[in-house]
Amino acid sequence: MGGEPEWIAEENRPLYHAALALGANHLVTLVAQSMELLSAAGVAAPDRMLGPLLGAALDNALRSGDAALTGPVARGDAGTVAAHVTELRRHAPQTVAGYLAMARATADRALAHGLLKPELAEDLLGVLAHGTDGTEGDAR
Repeated sequence: MGGEPEWIAEENRPLYHAALALGANHLVTLVAQSMELLSAAGVAAPDRMLGPLLGAALDNALRSGDAALTGPVARGDAGTVAAHVTELRRHAPQTVAGYLAMARATADRALAHGLLKPELAEDLLGVLAHGTDGTEGDAR
């Protein structure tokens, strides 16, 4: 795989392995789900669409860390996130829990690093807590 050898203390091996599984194994699931959704949206070659986007995102994340966060969660666009959740519930309900969990983690990181403005976070966090526009009556 081209990796550099790294000595890991025995007591840190479970954490080391969990970090690799989180970064690599779960990435495969996210990419597969994304390709399925793109196919459902009518994209003929989802892999060709995703390849450059994912390559750029990975490169930016490895170079810049949390500063590479982009998209509706990082900018506090609650309306777009609510629309995403609505469409995922309709077309791929099995992806909603994962989407919400990753969006919450993204919001937390964006807030902690000053990327998400606190005044925009409230509505966004409401959407993420309830999976809709942030009002409890909307929760499905």
